[in-house]
Amino acid sequence: MKRSLLSRVPVVSQLRQSVGVQRFMLLTGVVITGVYVLVAIFAPLIAPYSYGQLKDVHGNFGSQQAPSGAHLWGTTVGGYDVLSRTIFGARTAIVAIIIAIILSLIIGVLLGLFSGYFGGPIDRVLVVVCDAIYAFPTLLLAIVISIAISGGSSNFWSGVFSAAFSITVVYIPQYFRVVRAEVVRVKVESYVESARVIGAGDLRIIFRHVLRNSIRTLPLIITLNATDAFETLAGLGFLGFGIEPSSAAEWGYDLQKALSDVTSGIWWTALFPGLAIVVLALGISLMGESLNDLADPRLRRRGAAAEVTEADVEEVVL
Repeated sequence: MKRSLLSRVPVVSQLRQSVGVQRFMLLTGVVITGVYVLVAIFAPLIAPYSYGQLKDVHGNFGSQQAPSGAHLWGTTVGGYDVLSRTIFGARTAIVAIIIAIILSLIIGVLLGLFSGYFGGPIDRVLVVVCDAIYAFPTLLLAIVISIAISGGSSNFWSGVFSAAFSITVVYIPQYFRVVRAEVVRVKVESYVESARVIGAGDLRIIFRHVLRNSIRTLPLIITLNATDAFETLAGLGFLGFGIEPSSAAEWGYDLQKALSDVTSGIWWTALFPGLAIVVLALGISLMGESLNDLADPRLRRRGAAAEVTEADVEEVVL
């Protein structure tokens, strides 16, 4: 029986296959990530103030104000509302992840498709170049790109693109190698040979027959690598190469400014941006780990067997 369109969506299909701990991990990761996405979309409606707001009708917010009714999570050393900047920081992180993943996918998949299908000298050169790129540290490359783009002082888009471009350059080889290996396997299958025999062109074969059968493992790689996008952005902000506070909210910048507060007993300026980073990383990591287990037939069968065993025990007891 033909599956519905919804059941073929990557995360939905894995959720239907998962059992026990795998399902709990996947559901938890999806819920956490989904909450961050919703917060990013509706940040202006959720946040009590704007990310760069320093005063209201009652006057200036004040610096390092403790949590209160007016500021539930207190204020920073610069006089910004911590709750508002943490909420708007989710938007910055999600945008960086989306841009990095889209760029990496488009470039890496296209290079892998054509390199694996046509082979030859270009294929060998691309393989060597992609192997060499693995030697570049992600954060160092991000710093260089950030300086090249904006001289170390970034507005929202230049700061996000600095992190996204660095992640893109580093992870293009990963998508390239995975897709290329699948294309080399798929292009000798009988249905590809049949399409070639009846006169189908190379582009038609690549995008109609080879592509859809070469990207099945990409959702797993996306979830495993997505965390690096916003962590690199946070690292840039922490080192002073991130986004200006008047242009956008960014968790790494807020953490760097809160370092001196911690030694003075002012805990709220660092706690909430730090928790935001940890929880988002946890959510994406749980999704990646559960998808990794479900992609391994041995682990998937082990989880299913454990579920059946528990059900049998309960039935015997009853």
